[in-house]
Amino acid sequence: MSRSLQEGIITFDAGLKLEILSCFNKTVDDSGYIVECDDPGQRVLTPNGEDVALDEFAGIKKGSEIFIKADLPSLIEFLDTLG
Repeated sequence: MSRSLQEGIITFDAGLKLEILSCFNKTVDDSGYIVECDDPGQRVLTPNGEDVALDEFAGIKKGSEIFIKADLPSLIEFLDTLG
């Protein structure tokens, strides 16, 4: 498990992503999507209502459980909410 910091960007490998998710009582289903530990049929969603696969997972917004995908439109939308 590793993390890297490059020009203000932190990235996590899949193992560390699973540890982060477990802190929020989340896991990954057989299809690779993030789900609730208590209800594995319940996938987590982005604010746009999209399922989040582990390989798309970029983070969880502080103070909530707003899941962010690692694609450019999702990251731009997230940044817009901060300012």
